[in-house]
Amino acid sequence: MQTTYIRHQLHLCGREISLTVFLMMVMTLSSFGQGMFGLTSGSGSDNKTLSYGFFLAAHTNAYQIKYSDAFMNPATTSSAGVRAVFPKYSPGFSLGFIGMLRFHDQVQLLFTPKVGFYEYKTEVSYFGTADSSLDNFPADEGNTLNNTTSTQMLTSEATMVELPLLFKYRSQRFNNTRMYFLGGASYNFRTKAQDEADIEDLVTTGQDVSLEMGMGFEIYFKYFKFAPEIRFSHGLNNAFRRENTIPELADAISSIKRKSITLYLNFQ
Repeated sequence: MQTTYIRHQLHLCGREISLTVFLMMVMTLSSFGQGMFGLTSGSGSDNKTLSYGFFLAAHTNAYQIKYSDAFMNPATTSSAGVRAVFPKYSPGFSLGFIGMLRFHDQVQLLFTPKVGFYEYKTEVSYFGTADSSLDNFPADEGNTLNNTTSTQMLTSEATMVELPLLFKYRSQRFNNTRMYFLGGASYNFRTKAQDEADIEDLVTTGQDVSLEMGMGFEIYFKYFKFAPEIRFSHGLNNAFRRENTIPELADAISSIKRKSITLYLNFQ
């Protein structure tokens, strides 16, 4: 239990450090843009009804797993050997294009199709002894080694085509910077055929709809506009495909949803 607690602490610290680095980078670039090009940079496409750009992005993603009622029922024999199922965050990257429709100086509609490369990892913990030699230690002397568990890491790779449609609200321009918020929804589908995915141990469907929400800064340079952005995505559909998942997990899980945190580097 102590090891698990420390690991969760490290995960929380890692997210806080990442957010701090992101904010420091934004403030540094903002100062650089103002100092390098003065206060009158006219780059970007603020006055055009239609404008375009591209982006590179790095993300961390994981499944959100919900246990089934059968898993909590001692009478269920198929998943009796499963102790717990832990989704793990994994890194990935994506790239795509930006299409912007201007309604107002502060309001835009964005269409940002992209191709994302994902790896989903799930750790399954089983009851039992990982090393049979531990069985030689007597349990009545306070030794708990023979209560250790074995684990298995399940990995699923997926290339996703994502089609987000987002509303973007920007603050008024201050010198060479703007802050903005955006939100909307995305339709996503996997390029891998379902027949190919069905041979995996933990099977998911290939289509999903997700909610997208984020914030960022537009920084005006001499010939272009740069916008670092952080965005959160949460799948709405239950992607779990029970009928093709291995039996011990089929009865242990009732729902799987995809979620991710993405850092975008937008160029316009």
